[in-house]
Amino acid sequence: MSEVLVNAYLDALKSMRERDPRPLARRARFIAEELDSDADVGMDRLLEHLRLADANDLLTRQLGLALFEWDSRPAAEEWTAGTEPRTGERRARVHELLGLGTEAAKILDELMPHARDTSTIISDEFAAWYPPADLTSRSFYWDRYRSHLLEGKHWDPEAIGSLDDDTTRVLERVSDPVRIEAFSARGLVVGYVQSGKTANFTGVIAKAIDAGCRLIVVLAGTLDILREQTQRRLDMELVGMENILRGRPEDDPGLAGSHDYADDPDWVGGKFISYGFLPSTRDLPDVVRLTGRGSDYRQLHKGIIALEMEKRDKRKPLFDPVNLFACGARLAVIKKNATVLKRLVTDLKIVRKQLGEIPTLIIDDESDQASVNTTDPRKWADGQIKRTSINALLSELLTLLPRAQYIGYTATPYANVFVDPEDSANIFPKDFLLALRRPKQYMGVSDFHDLDTVLPAEDRNPATSNEEAFVRNLYGETADERRLELASAIDAFVLSGALKLFRETAGAQPGLFLHHTMLVNESHKRADHAETADEIREVWRSAGYTSGTGYARLKDLYESDFLPVCRARSEGQPFPEHFQELKDHLGAAVRKISESGAPVIIVNSDKDLAQEAIDFDKRPVWRILVGGTKLSRGFTVEGLTISYYRRRTRQAATLMQMGRWFGFRGGYKDLVRLYIGRNEPDRNMSLDLYEAFEAMVLDEEDFRAELGRYSELVDGKPQVTPRDIPPLVSQRLPWLRPEAPNKMYNAVLVVRRSPGTRVEPRAYPDNPAEIAHNYDLLAPVAARANELVTLRGGPRVTFDAYVGLTPHQDLIQALTGLRWITNDYFQPDLKFLTELGPERIRDWLVIVPLHSDHRESARPLAGIGRRSVFVRSRQGRNFGAISEPRHREPAKFVAGSADSTHIDDPAIRAYAHPGRGALLLYPVVGEQHPPAIGDSLDPAHVTLAFELYSPADACPAGSQLVQFTVRNPARAGDAIVPTQAVPDQGL
Repeated sequence: MSEVLVNAYLDALKSMRERDPRPLARRARFIAEELDSDADVGMDRLLEHLRLADANDLLTRQLGLALFEWDSRPAAEEWTAGTEPRTGERRARVHELLGLGTEAAKILDELMPHARDTSTIISDEFAAWYPPADLTSRSFYWDRYRSHLLEGKHWDPEAIGSLDDDTTRVLERVSDPVRIEAFSARGLVVGYVQSGKTANFTGVIAKAIDAGCRLIVVLAGTLDILREQTQRRLDMELVGMENILRGRPEDDPGLAGSHDYADDPDWVGGKFISYGFLPSTRDLPDVVRLTGRGSDYRQLHKGIIALEMEKRDKRKPLFDPVNLFACGARLAVIKKNATVLKRLVTDLKIVRKQLGEIPTLIIDDESDQASVNTTDPRKWADGQIKRTSINALLSELLTLLPRAQYIGYTATPYANVFVDPEDSANIFPKDFLLALRRPKQYMGVSDFHDLDTVLPAEDRNPATSNEEAFVRNLYGETADERRLELASAIDAFVLSGALKLFRETAGAQPGLFLHHTMLVNESHKRADHAETADEIREVWRSAGYTSGTGYARLKDLYESDFLPVCRARSEGQPFPEHFQELKDHLGAAVRKISESGAPVIIVNSDKDLAQEAIDFDKRPVWRILVGGTKLSRGFTVEGLTISYYRRRTRQAATLMQMGRWFGFRGGYKDLVRLYIGRNEPDRNMSLDLYEAFEAMVLDEEDFRAELGRYSELVDGKPQVTPRDIPPLVSQRLPWLRPEAPNKMYNAVLVVRRSPGTRVEPRAYPDNPAEIAHNYDLLAPVAARANELVTLRGGPRVTFDAYVGLTPHQDLIQALTGLRWITNDYFQPDLKFLTELGPERIRDWLVIVPLHSDHRESARPLAGIGRRSVFVRSRQGRNFGAISEPRHREPAKFVAGSADSTHIDDPAIRAYAHPGRGALLLYPVVGEQHPPAIGDSLDPAHVTLAFELYSPADACPAGSQLVQFTVRNPARAGDAIVPTQAVPDQGL
């Protein structure tokens, strides 16, 4: 294709940057006239170029990025003609302004569909200032970072557009650096584990420097390994070579190859961003590093001048534009450690006179760790706040810097939203909480679970089931059984490595498989790590990978496991149909894994071990990593393919952070395997870790869904602000708390309105007398379901059920009298249901599902009739999941739930009616229930468990959906809409 065409369209797009779309082909023709008057750069030639271009074509990527940005611009901009962002109508308007015909618009939409997804933000009211009117001339660091992602890292244009959109939403909610009145905002950005949070805060920092922030403090976790990784990432992608060298040529004798990255392959290979000049030589701010890759913040002493900001006009404050935009920015990437933070605070006090003038940005990575004040407020003497050491230093830092903007980043937000919102010197995200959209190509918790699948277990396979494809269960109890399971995981590691090498020879992107790792996480104890490493070495020595026995074992694993998954999930990546084709690659994989003498590296803080350093930046790593805390938060394990996980915890946030198998797995998603404990002994019970992860992801999805519901404005004002978020956090398993108890206090949910949304209680009593009491209340409701029908639960899925109608007041009377493990368990949902009068809800369709063999297995139940009885396990005292996904579709349809309006089932359509809810009811017994007396079951052992969907239109449009109160009214302030104080019963 013509170079003239590419350059003409690139220049045309550049001329429209930050502006409304203009006739594209006409602009390109005008530009091409100066390059080659005979060149054909018409729309047909552009479309031909786009069809033939590969994924890394610059013009394709720039055009995709421009379209995404236009798709996402606010409807208030005049050129949009009122079309809403990320809609077909907005894209049609863009096509019109670009001067595209019908056929060209159709082709462009096929190649680059319009953006639909967006991040969710809960925000207090604010006055947007970003981007300022004069930013274009100063947008230096963001423009170069954006270009680096597009051209250097080959990011998808939509991902860059999303990053631009999200970082703008963050910046517009903090203080304008040139604002005269000092204002300190607090915000929280919630991402997914290993999903690109660093890229987001790098973008925020770039825009903040361009806008005028002049002190940047990045709190990069509590470990050196994470701080160094974050420092290098910022130096490589934002600070740039010229700022690192301070404008001196690299061959300057004074440097003598001694700077941070002199021996870094990416520095030598030209992968660090380079501006071509020291920014201050072009009247742009330099970035002065106060920390280096191998050096955390040290007290500056005589070098304190590095913190003193230069002024052009000493009569004016630093934040005055005359001074601010000519001043260099300071960057400190520091570990969350009391000693290090004290050094910074001490140095800042030396330049105290200027602190009130410095626009500052504090980025707190892993902000739920160490930063939160976890002291119990009930134990404070005379109400005086007592702080943990890190939290106290953070509070002092924020007090010293009245123009500091604090933004926390985490994948597990629970600790942050449970912070006391009335503590003005604390880090509660009072101004906003941004929940980032899930990135494309990301493997998260839901990719390893079959959430809401309607397929029976016997019909699931690697193509239809995430669990079948990626999860391998560990049940071993004896040492020999556990060793066999570990050996199988190591076999999978070798086999997946061979498949990566096969793909390299088949033309995979260079460097895609630079690293290949397996993670073993069984314990946080360093002594256990050494023992596990010894066991891995022994398994490796006895594996016989060069023998016929080892070859036969790998062949069986390939044909029974990897080949079916590759066929179903390879997404175009090559794989051999015959194991024989892998023979040479197997030998190469074994050699790469053991070339350092041992296949295993211990990664922990044990200084008594002569540990091999792990540095993904300096060399390829093909090893098995054994560790705990160092590998369970923030730190990216590159090339992770096989995970062997048996480590127990009772906190959801901790569990989520241990999920290092989440992340981007480009080119080898089908090779990823999770070996996970299903029966791990802990205290007086066994923990199913896979079930715990599933409960955690459902809680997380509920939390994000709640944020999405409440992010809509009512009468132009927020329904909820960040102060109202704590009660939105749910907990499915009683033993798996969202956070540690000392991080959860003060907030209590009074009413939760859930129109059209699934409500499934789990905390049914286990006392026979209370079970019988509940049975007597709900049996008349169940008895009304006396018509046997066949219902459709999804494509190719049907089931039989008894159905019938019950009046709303009758159901409320039954639900009101129910007893639970904790008395207030169901109250927020019940309060909503009791609010609904006859004008909102008339009656309920009761659905009592049956087993497929119900004619043989049905049991007579007192006062109800013959019905199927469902066996459900308890985790602790609570039940696990009660309902089955295939039973939910008819219930959701009756209630008018938006995600089930497609159902085409005459049997259930006949029951759908405005103002009607749906109740799924299950006669449930525990796994250890007493034997039946004759053919019947004692009601004292049968729990009538339910799931309900109230009508989707049960709430008036725009009504508030949640109400809260507080445990401690003395500290309530205006944080939560109070109705009454309630006793402290623990969350």
